[in-house]
Amino acid sequence: MSATANNTPKASAPETTHQSRRNEKVGQVVSTKMQKTIVVEVEMRKAHAKYKRIVRSTRKFYAHDAENLARLGDVVRIRETRPLSKLKRWNLEEIVRRSALAQVEEETAAAAE
Repeated sequence: MSATANNTPKASAPETTHQSRRNEKVGQVVSTKMQKTIVVEVEMRKAHAKYKRIVRSTRKFYAHDAENLARLGDVVRIRETRPLSKLKRWNLEEIVRRSALAQVEEETAAAAE
């Protein structure tokens, strides 16, 4: 056995950024009435198996919003997490787009001060 065969450099694993395997969804906030919890409605579009027509279906997810940042109508990204309560298994990741209604509320609150 030759010494050079053992000293060959091994193929190093490609350097990749840490990508989370947790599921992410983007949806619209439909309720903020609970403390530190928002309800996000996610619309899913899927082609019908037989008729190939696009079918819309919606599903609601309860997500944890620690600082109560999200407002009604905002488009948000949520990420799957460990169970936080009976129904909450998602965490607010970021607010993608503020709703026009939320912006008006913030302006009136700032003007009142």
